[in-house]
Amino acid sequence: MSVARLKILGVSVVLALAGCTSGGTLHSNVSSGNGPDEFSILPSKELVVPSDLSALPPPTPAGVNRTDQDPLGDAVAALGGSAAARSPLNTAVPNSDTGLVSYSSRYGRDANIRQVVAQEDEEFRDRRGRFTSIRVSKKGLYEQVYKPQALDYRQEWWRWKRAGVRTPAAPGN
Repeated sequence: MSVARLKILGVSVVLALAGCTSGGTLHSNVSSGNGPDEFSILPSKELVVPSDLSALPPPTPAGVNRTDQDPLGDAVAALGGSAAARSPLNTAVPNSDTGLVSYSSRYGRDANIRQVVAQEDEEFRDRRGRFTSIRVSKKGLYEQVYKPQALDYRQEWWRWKRAGVRTPAAPGN
């Protein structure tokens, strides 16, 4: 077999293997969309008619409602916390956090920071993930795209330890 034929065969095998991967998702364990995710379906809470209908909160189109399950809020309440403070219906800053919010926004803040960060992250993933659709393994794209930004906790711990900083959460202090 000639060298040219071997090269063509090698490129064909690589392209065939790259075509077997499922691209388009950041995590390889995300549902393919072939049906409902049985773990995301939660039964609704019981419907209750309040004694005063004017006390109902305003409707939130495409948002949460009072009959939606809130497993994290239920867990917080079961552990003795305030489920109302964690409720998705409660968008106000709790009184206990007003000092923190005012201090952290002393130099100004952007009300659309979440949208800005989401847009910047999408642009970053587009730049970094340009050639990630051609891959042989099914390893998640998340690790592949964000690997340069990952923090090696052991190396960081040793860096702080050599600098003489006490790290009480780390063993050996």
